[in-house]
Amino acid sequence: MPAVLISRLFPEPVMVEMARRFTLLGRPQDCPATRETLLEQVPQADALAVTLADRVDAGLLAKASRLKVVAVYAVGYNNVDMAAAAARGIVVTNTPDVLTEATADLTWGLILAVTRRIPEGDRLVREGRWAGWAPTQLLGSDVHGKTLGVVGMGRIGRAVARRAAGFAMSVIYHSRHPLSSEEEEALNVSRVPLPQLLQTADIVSIHTPLTEGTRHFIGKAELARMRRTAYLINTARGPVVDEAALAEAMAQGRLAGAGLDVYEDEPRVHPRLLGLSNVVLLPHIGSATYETRVKMGMMVVENITAALAGKEPPNRVSA
Repeated sequence: MPAVLISRLFPEPVMVEMARRFTLLGRPQDCPATRETLLEQVPQADALAVTLADRVDAGLLAKASRLKVVAVYAVGYNNVDMAAAAARGIVVTNTPDVLTEATADLTWGLILAVTRRIPEGDRLVREGRWAGWAPTQLLGSDVHGKTLGVVGMGRIGRAVARRAAGFAMSVIYHSRHPLSSEEEEALNVSRVPLPQLLQTADIVSIHTPLTEGTRHFIGKAELARMRRTAYLINTARGPVVDEAALAEAMAQGRLAGAGLDVYEDEPRVHPRLLGLSNVVLLPHIGSATYETRVKMGMMVVENITAALAGKEPPNRVSA
């Protein structure tokens, strides 16, 4: 059987299927594989299954004399040196679409958590500091009827916009690739320039991929355009938002709040954000439902199986 190096422990049904189809190298753990482990084991691998935390660069690929496919357990794949992979004839795949709905759900969880101050209320009760109902206690912000600004209208952005209908929200969006007029009508959304979106939206939700063009796409100047009563939500990729600029804006009270599931230098979080009660911080769990993570893993299995059989994998990506 072909040999597969898995950088991280996947959900049990995925590991069972992997072991049924392939010879598994090493013993993947529920923590990132070290660089040394990858360099040591990749020469024996026909396929490499990695997460976004694993750097698959030219140095690693140079050691992979047998490698035919790098299967990324994520939608993003900027952790892979695509030029180096292409030069060696190595196929790269990802797991698109399957995590769309879970990530959209989590986005709305963050929106409600930060606008209605849910984590603060939970701590108040658990710590025994709640003295009973009061008219001015933990006053948050309405979501119903407000304006949602979606930055990036791909699969997840559209799924987030669809959910806004349940809150009777106006939805505006900014995207490099505009929707068709039919799609805009179906979603009841309007495309606007980014400055207008930032100045208008009560809630700004980020859903752009990470590219050189979107790194720090939301920075000091963009944050300065937002209303003091507005909220920023990021469930896309950490470096899309300039985290230091966000920390500065939050510390100065220039935004009402923020909800983050991703960070520039994971697992590190900017220390100024950690002490702010109006910032909700999650540990990159946008796709973290059992059903979704199993589906992602099975997509990895099918991508590897097809590539090793010399067939076109279902989810091949290119630079």
